[in-house]
Amino acid sequence: MNGKLDYRWHLRKVMADRGMFSTTDLLAPLAERGITLSTSQVYRLVVERPERLSLKILMALLDTLDCTMDDLIEPIAAAIPSTRPKKAAAGGITTTDSIGDLRPERARITGTTP
Repeated sequence: MNGKLDYRWHLRKVMADRGMFSTTDLLAPLAERGITLSTSQVYRLVVERPERLSLKILMALLDTLDCTMDDLIEPIAAAIPSTRPKKAAAGGITTTDSIGDLRPERARITGTTP
């Protein structure tokens, strides 16, 4: 297999297919399966793509929603980051530079006067 893999998280869509339109609809079914999460944790689980996910939580979600991992997680090819164009010689500014690339000139302090 060539290239890097990424994934899409479809928990919100799967919940909607099951008639669950509020993130708090998951609190009670998960609690029945021994998973205790706060409302903000459940919200982040539904709305954001999790980077780390406990297998117990994943299994509880699959059981609660009566779905498979293929329904929740879709593997996709990772987007290749575009390379930034190089700056012109002698500090020239290219048209793709943003304000964040501008830096002030370093101050030079010479002797002190009494």
